[in-house]
Amino acid sequence: MRLPKSSYHKQFRMARKYGYRSGLELATSERLTALNIKFEYESIKIEWEDLAYRTYTPDFVLDNGIIIETKGFFTTQDRRKHKEVKKQHPNLDIRFVFTNSKRKLRKNAKSTYGEWCDKYDFKYYDRIIPESWLEEKGKNKHPKFIPFPIKKVERKKK
Repeated sequence: MRLPKSSYHKQFRMARKYGYRSGLELATSERLTALNIKFEYESIKIEWEDLAYRTYTPDFVLDNGIIIETKGFFTTQDRRKHKEVKKQHPNLDIRFVFTNSKRKLRKNAKSTYGEWCDKYDFKYYDRIIPESWLEEKGKNKHPKFIPFPIKKVERKKK
C-alpha cells in the first residue's frame, strides 16, 4: 500500500526535523531508543573503490557491531556499491532493513530486494530490526573511518 502523497511528505519532513533522511530511519531510531539499545547514526565511513576511491556511510551501527542500512528504494547504484563493499570488506556485518523486501528490483523484473540479498548473502528484514539481531553477542569495534584494505595506487599529479 502506498501512502498518500501528503502523508509521505509529512513523514519525510518529520524525519528531516529530527536529523534523519527518511521516515524508515526515524522509525528505526525511535524503536531502538524505546528498547534501550545503544546505537550510532551515520557515525562511520567505509572507504571502497570502483573507478575511484569512495566512502560509504551506513545508517546505523549497533553496539554489537552489526551495521544496519535502511532502504525504501534499492537502486542499481546501491546494489553495486554494497556488492563491492562486501567484496572489499568481507569482515563487516552489513544488514538491510527494507520498507518492503518483496518489491521488484526494477519495473518488469522477476527478482525482489529480498532475493537479491539472498543471492549475495546479506541478511535482511522488513520495517524493523528483528530481536534476534539485537540479542546477538559482539562489540562495536569499528573505527570512525574504515580505509580501503588494499594498498592504494598513487596517481601522478600533473
